[in-house]
Amino acid sequence: MTIKAKAADSTTPTIITPAGFEKTIEGIKHGAESATAGMEHVQSNIKEGVVKVMKTTEQLVQFSQGNVEAMVKSSQIMATGFQELTKLMASHAQSSLDHTMSTFKAMTGVKSIKEAMDLQTAYAKDAMEKAMAESGKLTEHSMKLAEQALAPISARVNAAVETFSHH
Repeated sequence: MTIKAKAADSTTPTIITPAGFEKTIEGIKHGAESATAGMEHVQSNIKEGVVKVMKTTEQLVQFSQGNVEAMVKSSQIMATGFQELTKLMASHAQSSLDHTMSTFKAMTGVKSIKEAMDLQTAYAKDAMEKAMAESGKLTEHSMKLAEQALAPISARVNAAVETFSHH
């Protein structure tokens, strides 16, 4: 059987033979198979990409959870440290008040201006020395507290650098 068709560039009819028809069908089948294989490859690549994205998302969620835990731990350290600093300052204030009251009581029993001046000078000198010593203690405790409170956060920063520098 032969089929007549007009050629696109000519007015002369083109004859299609059964062998030509079979060749065309084979070409279509081959094209469909190639397209199917290409689509399967694309789907496989998309699936791999989605799996990687999901894995990365899980890692980020876990890492973020670690960050939250570090912040909570740091906050707990700060709260405890502030309580200790407050106790230290209250102790210093009580000590200072006791010293002031004992000096005031001693002032009520002085017999001369020189004795009052000597007592006042000794009080001022002692109060200044104690204030300087307490100030040093507060500074030392504050620095230690800052170091302890930042330790969990520093550890997370180091973990982030190590984790994300490999990707």
